[in-house]
Amino acid sequence: MTTIASPGISQTASALRRLYFTRFAFAIVWALVTIATAKEISPLAVALFVLYPLFDVGAAIYDLRSSRATGSPALLYVNIAVSLLAAAGVGVASSSGIPAVLRVWGAWAVVAGLVQLVVGVTRRRMGGQWPMIISGGISTLAGGSFIASAAAANPSLTNAAGYAIPGAIFFLIAAVRLGRAAKAN
Repeated sequence: MTTIASPGISQTASALRRLYFTRFAFAIVWALVTIATAKEISPLAVALFVLYPLFDVGAAIYDLRSSRATGSPALLYVNIAVSLLAAAGVGVASSSGIPAVLRVWGAWAVVAGLVQLVVGVTRRRMGGQWPMIISGGISTLAGGSFIASAAAANPSLTNAAGYAIPGAIFFLIAAVRLGRAAKAN
């Protein structure tokens, strides 16, 4: 059920809808390029794995600016800090090999997933947030699997790249569901 409590929520829903469509498109393109090129650690693979959390920073800043009227921004600031640390961490870890990258990537996915889950729960009254809640939970679990896979005999970055595809689908579903909230006054 979608409940609209104020024009501020409607404006936020509209902004989030645009953001979610953008995040969907970015994540799909990123995943396809990364899956095709990240068979080993190369400068391109490192750049792509650094780019994703940096894009997350930009998305959180946009979200922060768009949603000031609808709640506390504290978790968005946490997301910005964690994603900046992840981008730097992936860059540093890449010199140590795939297992180190997977550990950093996994830790970021766990924390970012928890943040996404909690933000989605706090925004439930806006509508369209169940996909974000589910995606946050899946991200948390996936992060744990990346950390565990770092200890495998032949760890791979491909699964970590594929992680973006379900997230993209959940962003698309949330964007579509937010359509009603964005149009309400």
